[in-house]
Amino acid sequence: MLRRLLVAVALLFVTAAPTAHADPGVLLEQRPTTVFIGPFPAPVRAWHLLYRSTSATGAPNAVSGTLLVPPTPWLRGGPRPLITYAVGTHGLGDQCAPSNLLAHGIENESALLAQALSQGWAVVVTDYEGLGTPGTHTYAVGRSEGHAVLDAARAALEVAGAGLSPSAPVGVFGYSQGGQAAAWAAELQATYAPSLNVAGVAAGGVPADLDEVFRANDGGAAFGLVLGAATGFAAAYPDVPFESILNDRGREAVARVSKACTIELGAAAPFAHLQDFVTVPDPIHEPHWQARLQENYLGTTAPKAPVYLYHGTLDELIPFSVGKALRDRWQARGAAVTWQEFPLLEHIAGVSIGGPAAMTWLGTKF
Repeated sequence: MLRRLLVAVALLFVTAAPTAHADPGVLLEQRPTTVFIGPFPAPVRAWHLLYRSTSATGAPNAVSGTLLVPPTPWLRGGPRPLITYAVGTHGLGDQCAPSNLLAHGIENESALLAQALSQGWAVVVTDYEGLGTPGTHTYAVGRSEGHAVLDAARAALEVAGAGLSPSAPVGVFGYSQGGQAAAWAAELQATYAPSLNVAGVAAGGVPADLDEVFRANDGGAAFGLVLGAATGFAAAYPDVPFESILNDRGREAVARVSKACTIELGAAAPFAHLQDFVTVPDPIHEPHWQARLQENYLGTTAPKAPVYLYHGTLDELIPFSVGKALRDRWQARGAAVTWQEFPLLEHIAGVSIGGPAAMTWLGTKF
């Protein structure tokens, strides 16, 4: 308990002072750590990172993450590739942060991380804004996530002792919330992190149009995700009315989802509607909400790097039509998109089958 308190105090100190004066992607802190697969230490070198990033509104912030590097030398020519890995929904509580789950051997995306590491690639996993650092996690806010993913790569390339080169080819990987983060990283990279040598982006199950995703999930079995997203947007954008329009049921539900990890978050309010938790009619179409949702609408900018975009045809959380529409918008703007649909697969099966294929595709770009 004392150690956790000291770590929290240290994080608060680090995020309060140097962040505002550092450039995006600058490494603020690194310390060796051990990651586990179940009860066993993983055979990798690992560092816990704290780095400067940027909020959805352009303010400087500090984000944490974990860098994993295979212990064997890279002997295939050129610098060792780096994957900047964006996890799917982990929840809003700090205990749900990937860095915490990796440290306790309970990270549920370890198989995909292992696939990348088995190829000799380094992998950096962002915790996103507010997940493992002070503040509320800006869940489902794509611009914040995209910044965190790109800056994780920039910070990883600075880690002393990791042996990574600034010119290393970088791959971006993510599914679901991670797919949103990866897709935003793809759109932002040319202007936000032009020095990164991004070789390819693999994004699956992407919630590219949050209005459509809301309609698909309002009243659905995993409605808790909607409450989580609303909480994330309210944290990212102070002008978005949310806490002020919650009723008693809404305040109680938001208090729970703000501390919940994946399963508890999704199951927080099954088959409920947003209208059940607020005091005003149709809050999602309030002008401030609509403006911020449009800011996080994907497909208005063609990614500079080639993209592998994939989606299960029976996805019950992120409609298949949302993925296809993103493909069409990017292709219409001249992006190099490899599209893969997976027939008869729902959301979880989409990453179980599609994730390994996407990681293999990234390898062809190194």
